[in-house]
Amino acid sequence: MKTAGIVGGVGPESTIDYYRAILERYRTVRNDGHNPSLLIHSVDVQTLLDLMAANRLAEVTAYLLAAVEVLARGGADFAVIAANTPHIVFDELRARSPLPLLSIVEATRDAARDRGFRRLALLGTRYTMQGRFYPEVFARAGLEIVPPSPAEQDVVHDIYLRELLQGSFLATTKELLLALVDRMAARDGIDAVILGGTELPLLLRLEDHHGIPFIDTTQVHAACIVDAILQ
Repeated sequence: MKTAGIVGGVGPESTIDYYRAILERYRTVRNDGHNPSLLIHSVDVQTLLDLMAANRLAEVTAYLLAAVEVLARGGADFAVIAANTPHIVFDELRARSPLPLLSIVEATRDAARDRGFRRLALLGTRYTMQGRFYPEVFARAGLEIVPPSPAEQDVVHDIYLRELLQGSFLATTKELLLALVDRMAARDGIDAVILGGTELPLLLRLEDHHGIPFIDTTQVHAACIVDAILQ
């Protein structure tokens, strides 16, 4: 059995959800009374957000690399970043990492492909919705990413930073985001929604909305992590 290293804290609430999801997945697969070996190194989400806002991506890479190196010294066999937004520098980080890295974006792409989706809305931070990392990874499998409109992205990003990353999950915000899904379904012809921020599933605990399925990136990544632990 391998030890998983998790770069957490981006944000803290979703890191807790990761831990629960990995344990639940492991117990479903193994059901032997044991628990998997995990290391979690919690970094500061505000530091990352400040660096990204200033477009200092080389420093984002260096900050995350230092976290992975901590996990490597602790005995992890592979590592993951428990968030979507930091994958904006994933390729560079993977190239320099002392450990194999499992991508949440690649895991989500594989899940979307396996479920037969072709055109997927993407919700998350502005950096995720506007970044190239989701469209490029999904295009390799012939899948299309559809972001919200620029004005809608501003709303989602503001919700993310002011509420979700602060641990605030409001019913009114849930209804606002579900209304956005309705608009995108009618306007953009999407066949699924990627909850491309690991706080979003904490607010939208739904399999689907009006027939549009949600892909919970935390659950998808957790399943990938457990598979790697058991290899």
